[in-house]
Order: sequence, then structure tokens, then C-alpha cells
Amino acid sequence: MQSIKPSIQNMVASKAKLLIAISVIAVAVLSIPVIVPHINHPSMIYHIVLHIVSLVVAVFITTISVVAYRRSGSSRVLFMFFGFLALTTVELIYLFNATDDIGEVALPFVQIELPHIILLLMLTLFGVGVVKVNK
Repeated sequence: MQSIKPSIQNMVASKAKLLIAISVIAVAVLSIPVIVPHINHPSMIYHIVLHIVSLVVAVFITTISVVAYRRSGSSRVLFMFFGFLALTTVELIYLFNATDDIGEVALPFVQIELPHIILLLMLTLFGVGVVKVNK
């Protein structure tokens, strides 16, 4: 078990290796349920690939912000982490919405789409992270 921990720390230390690992894992996990069923639809596969790339970037930045928070312990970085986590959630919703695996997710009564609310939360978290003054 101890041989795994240094290799994970090495991967996190090298951002290029981390990005490659996240990309490979994301494509491997999403290939059968998301990519393969739409491989013969050129216009749709480009849309799906766009969302997968966005998801990979969101997961990568979220991971980097976790590492930064563990190093610094700063509440500003913690708010940024939660903002990136919200972005990852929105990208997952948009990806599965693009493939028609889920329908439009809206709040009842007000008919506001959930991704819009999460994006507002994300912007708020980023704003708090930028404006917050550390003492």
C-alpha cells in the first residue's frame, strides 16, 4: 500500500501526468455509456467530445485546488475548490443532458434549470474566494 501512495503523490506533483491520468480515466469510464452509442452521429459526437473535454478540465482544476488547499489551508482556496466542484457538477449534468441520458433538470414551480442555479453558486463561490480577506 505504501508503494501506491508515493506514485499518487508523484502524479499529483506532475500536473501533466495528472491531466493525462484524468483524461484516460474519464474517457475509459465514459466510453461505453456516452461515447460508443453516439459514435455514428458526427454532429452529436463533437458536442459530446466538447463536454467530455470540459469535464476533464473541470476535474483537473478541482483536483489541483484540493492539493492547493491541503498545502495552504486557506479559506480562499477552499471557496475556489467548491467553485470548481460546482463546475464539475454542471459539466456532468450538461454531458448527460447532451446525450439524452437525462432530461432537462428544472426546479418545480419556478422552472429554473438546475445547471443555471449551480453556475450562479459557482460564480458566487469564486467571488467569495477572490474578495475574501485572509487575516
